[in-house]
Amino acid sequence: MTSAPITPIRKWGALAICCVAALLLGIDNSVLNLAIPSLTADMRPSATQILWIADVYGFAMGGLLIFMGNLGDRIGRKKLLLAGTIAFGLASAITAYAASPGLLIGARALLGIAGAAIMPSTLSLIRNTFTEPAERTMAMGISGGVGAGGFALGPIVGGVLLDHFWWGSVFLINVPVMLLVLGFGTVVLPESRNPRPGRLDLVSVPLSVVGMIGVTYAIKAAARDGAAEPIVWITAAIGVVALVVFVRRQTRLAEPLLDVKLFRNPAFSGSVGSNLITIFSLSALSLIFAQYFQVVRGWSPLTSGLALLLGPVGAMIGGPLVTLLIGKWGRSRVVSVGLGLMAVSMVGFSRVGTDSSYAVLAVPLLLNGIGLGFTLGTTNDTMLATAPKERAGGASAIGETAMEFGGALGIAVLGSLASALYRGGLALPAGLPAEAVHAARQSVGGAVATGAALPGATGTDVIAAAGRAFVASIQTTTLVGAALLTVGAVFALFTLRGVPAEIPGPEEQDPAAEGPAVPAPLER
Repeated sequence: MTSAPITPIRKWGALAICCVAALLLGIDNSVLNLAIPSLTADMRPSATQILWIADVYGFAMGGLLIFMGNLGDRIGRKKLLLAGTIAFGLASAITAYAASPGLLIGARALLGIAGAAIMPSTLSLIRNTFTEPAERTMAMGISGGVGAGGFALGPIVGGVLLDHFWWGSVFLINVPVMLLVLGFGTVVLPESRNPRPGRLDLVSVPLSVVGMIGVTYAIKAAARDGAAEPIVWITAAIGVVALVVFVRRQTRLAEPLLDVKLFRNPAFSGSVGSNLITIFSLSALSLIFAQYFQVVRGWSPLTSGLALLLGPVGAMIGGPLVTLLIGKWGRSRVVSVGLGLMAVSMVGFSRVGTDSSYAVLAVPLLLNGIGLGFTLGTTNDTMLATAPKERAGGASAIGETAMEFGGALGIAVLGSLASALYRGGLALPAGLPAEAVHAARQSVGGAVATGAALPGATGTDVIAAAGRAFVASIQTTTLVGAALLTVGAVFALFTLRGVPAEIPGPEEQDPAAEGPAVPAPLER
């Protein structure tokens, strides 16, 4: 239900506010990679503290998305988004001026909690604001393109700020943006909620949080420290047991925290699966190419960020086009083509060399962004439209959780693969001190720093060897990503086959029916 009639101006204003909030979350999710070197030099955190600074945001967000999506359905999505906005602004200010690693970790955790409140609220508000199917698809396409572009814009925004200000500026910039979202959102956003939410199951909440955090932590710890570490198996076991108990409990509750019946709908499960494959395949790219541009090529953070600009440009082009393309090709083909374009771009990335011209990467970057816009613009609309509008927040949270999980898994698997290939292919000059060999094998950054400290030709040879090994690891890892995306394209073609090109709005459906009605134009 909505609090007042929604005029066209208010409707599109609500979309703009939700897009700005999603854009900022995307930027904040990727900007930290650039800030860590200067942050480390200024604050001198331990290695463990650096890991928590980087990871706690994702742990808090991923663990709370399901609960926050359900909470928004209960208390009102607008109310939750605005509360999350206030918390995000405050946490950003604390993060920017944190005087110790401990305070910084706590502030980053609060950022993750606030992000979990904002993220599912944006899509569910769009879903309930745009009730006409064609307009809703257009709005979801725009939102998907902006959200995808936000992640890629992080390095650019971070590069600009870090070239002129201290590391805290990458977080402080959130405050004025969140004030704008809060001010305009209070007036423009329509309220919506589930009119009959039922009782909140208090047992399900900690089960979902422990399960998601446990599994995510185990994945990241395995990638960082190796799967043989006892903490990996302990946290994995705790997480898996909690998730199994959680899912079984949801099947028995009249008002579950997570509506598992949604997965019976192939359109919903196919969309969630496509998003997971997409983020899994792309997650390691920004980290890999940030190192390639800054360490191997020696570019500044700003230049490195600008080099990636064609990605978000492509996403913002591809997202709004999905309305037109769905009508012509059908949903399964649009998602399949999107994933196919990303696979082709990965093959293009595999041609990168230690001294390649930017032209080698320009076309793949643009194709990657367009494909990402096609995919997320279509899958987000399909996922939200096939779920009951009363559970839009919960449905959105499922999709966002899958993407968070896919991102963690992708960085763990593909990042570990890239690291293993780098170490296996690194051919160092003979006679190096043991400490220098160890540092060089840890990372390409460590190798370049080691080479810079060594005299004459020896140091130059170390840097050159590290560059060749790192580029070779990129070439193989991106081809693995291309193969996964190709599988995803085939998966989408079959799982989304038969989904209507135009999924009716809730007012056009039989409220007693499960899943979407099947209107006239069906996918060809």
